[in-house]
Amino acid sequence: MSTFLDPAVLFFVFGMFAGAVKSNLEIPQPIARFLSLYLLMALGLKGGFALNRSGFTSQIATELCLAVFLASAIPLIGYWILRMKLNNRDAAAIAATYGSVSAVTFITATQALDQAGISFGGHMAAAMALMESPAIILAIILANKVRSSEGDSVVPARMSGILRESFTDGAQLLLLGSMIVGLIIGEAGEKLMAPFSIDLFKGMLAFFLLDMGLMAAKNFSGLKGKPLITPIYAVGAPLIHAAIALALSMLLGLPQGDSILLMVLAASASYIAVPAVLRHALPEVNPALYMGMSLGITFPFNVILGIPLYIQIAHA
Repeated sequence: MSTFLDPAVLFFVFGMFAGAVKSNLEIPQPIARFLSLYLLMALGLKGGFALNRSGFTSQIATELCLAVFLASAIPLIGYWILRMKLNNRDAAAIAATYGSVSAVTFITATQALDQAGISFGGHMAAAMALMESPAIILAIILANKVRSSEGDSVVPARMSGILRESFTDGAQLLLLGSMIVGLIIGEAGEKLMAPFSIDLFKGMLAFFLLDMGLMAAKNFSGLKGKPLITPIYAVGAPLIHAAIALALSMLLGLPQGDSILLMVLAASASYIAVPAVLRHALPEVNPALYMGMSLGITFPFNVILGIPLYIQIAHA
């Protein structure tokens, strides 16, 4: 309940309500973009400061490898399940979307952990960045495989160009660059940057989640008339993926805070990076399908109910 009463989460709920009643409330796109970049920069700095204190250890390497494994296995499992009820193209698009991650869900989870007094490693921001690319690669492979098997005359998506765009994406570069800066400047720099990266963070997150609530309400309507498997998967997949992440974390003996963030990352779904790739790789799939699922159902579920649930399960 304490997580639900968090101001940032309440602003998200308010944004969903405003969108549902079709209010003309909106956050101008340039401001929303700035808020997104600010959150990534502040998160990267925090991660860099934490890494400066802890150093790079074998445990950190293990956790980063686990993150990449989850990002590779989840879309393959999802594709195998979804193609039983959906056509191959829709299944590939949804599987890739759920194989990637949501930065805002991750950032919200870090705030929930801070509020609960649960520590976590700064390297988890790097884990989030690493989990973007495997799903993008698999999205292109699955799209080309589907076209080949169906004898489609559409020119296959070129992996080289799309991969270059994904690896040089401004948001990812800002996150990793900020982490490196934080790692270099260390404790002295942390004190200087605290008013920017710590004091403002909560308010900026609340404002950004207000905009995300408005977007979630708009995207929910995209699922009207879609097969029943889509809303079921949008809620069931996060729970299953989080359970897989927790089981592997327990097997490897990972710290509680890092395990929770791996659960959150595994349970989240992309609504920016992968959908942008899918528009090129699978243009014949209606974006309302995977955007409606990831942003209209999964994102609200994780922010409102999922994160506190994952924390409670991991704690138990």
